[in-house]
Amino acid sequence: MATEILMPALSPTMEEGTLAKWLVKEGDTVSAGDLLAEIETDKATMEFEAVDEGIVGKILVAEGTEGVKVNTPIAVMLDEGESVDDIGSPPAKPAEAPSTKTTEAAPQKAAEAKSAPAAPTTGDGSRVFASPLARRIAADKGLDLSQITGSGPYGRIVKADVEGAKPSAAPAEAAAAAPAAKAPAPVAAAPAGSSSDAVVAMYQGREYEEVKLDGMRKTIAARLTEAKQTVPHFYLRREIRLDALMKFRADLNKQLEARGVKLSVNDFIIKACALALQAVPDANAVWAGDKVLRLKPSDVAVAVAIEGGLFTPVLKDAEMKSLSALSAEMKDLAKRARDRKLAPQEYQGGTFAISNLGMFGIENFDAVINPPHGAILAVGAGLKKPVVGKDGELTVATVMSVTLSVDHRVIDGALGAELLTQIVENLENPMVMLA
Repeated sequence: MATEILMPALSPTMEEGTLAKWLVKEGDTVSAGDLLAEIETDKATMEFEAVDEGIVGKILVAEGTEGVKVNTPIAVMLDEGESVDDIGSPPAKPAEAPSTKTTEAAPQKAAEAKSAPAAPTTGDGSRVFASPLARRIAADKGLDLSQITGSGPYGRIVKADVEGAKPSAAPAEAAAAAPAAKAPAPVAAAPAGSSSDAVVAMYQGREYEEVKLDGMRKTIAARLTEAKQTVPHFYLRREIRLDALMKFRADLNKQLEARGVKLSVNDFIIKACALALQAVPDANAVWAGDKVLRLKPSDVAVAVAIEGGLFTPVLKDAEMKSLSALSAEMKDLAKRARDRKLAPQEYQGGTFAISNLGMFGIENFDAVINPPHGAILAVGAGLKKPVVGKDGELTVATVMSVTLSVDHRVIDGALGAELLTQIVENLENPMVMLA
């Protein structure tokens, strides 16, 4: 019996993917475990294996096709003795659904379009900027939007502006008398962000290159927009004196040279954060919608820049691992991240993240929290600066600036300060991390 091969969900959050390459062709015989195709998710290119034996009867989705939804038929597998004629025409059914939905949706969209009043104008003919919801409320209450001062961006009238306003008789009558046909129906209220076509129109006549968004860039855009809109960030900043750590690191690297191990400052930062999460366990937490999850182990994510985006591979149980073990694991994860060979379980999870731009000479910055993490540490470069010593003398020290971005739903100010203080103490007294 012919069997459909469906687009697999290669990660818990995958909704669609790109069928990058077929590794088989029609007529090939395959066994369970044989590679069928390479599929690009939003983060990686992964190989898709056959779960049973059979003959590839028909390929339904061509390689290079983007936006293939999970559970969409991508090929048909035949049993021994079956032919292509036994397949029938399975793609015909899915084709009906979109047209039906489109037909059904048309009157609904038309109704929705009619429900939002046209954009109003002032007496001199200039347009009043108001949100669609504000226009509807104003129409229901008989309000003249040209008489209302907006509190939104660039004076835009929003819901709050019209909810407390009271109608005035004269403007209401004038609005009723004005012919509806004169309202510029095609012009909508000023959008929160310009549309793609509007942005392209701005640069008409200018030379530019259009860069198509891949799955990773779309995901980064969606997740970070969500993070900045829904996660209540607050920021804590400290400066860390690195001289003791730099000396300790140099001594350790000299002793580890025979083993081919070279520790980086980032390895110490990972260890310091992992131990700090153990010392301040209430901060080792994530936001889970209607609850907070406090984890026992310190699973620390580290941002790794790759071409066209970034990964945040997670070092699990980081508090239990030696500096050399963390260093080796981080190097391996970073290499496979740049090759896009990480498995989903290697970059999902964790409670805390580190983003280090110090190697680029950046002194300080504010990182965006990666939900559901409770916090992320932004690490700047270590620079020689004049500082005041313990006895009041002026001296020079290597100072590194860090910023802790915190999700206020998970971690309050005092708790965040306690966590950052513990990180600073670990880095300024590196020997305690070996105890």
